[in-house]
Amino acid sequence: MSKKVVIKISELTKNKKITLRELSRLADVRHAALSELSNGKRENINFSHIEKIAEALNISDIRDIIDLIEIQDDHDPI
Repeated sequence: MSKKVVIKISELTKNKKITLRELSRLADVRHAALSELSNGKRENINFSHIEKIAEALNISDIRDIIDLIEIQDDHDPI
């Protein structure tokens, strides 16, 4: 099993009842960057984005934004 970092943008916007565009405005982070993070299409994480999201949403625990999950490798037995 491998581990993967997941950014919980969709969960955050749903819980805070805001759109991705609104989060983009509040956090001053490009909408495209948030969308890529939300869809898991971005391999690199800009820590300043995480800080801006935390500040915009008044989050004090990084685990509310980031999660570390185990994923099944293609070559791992089931």
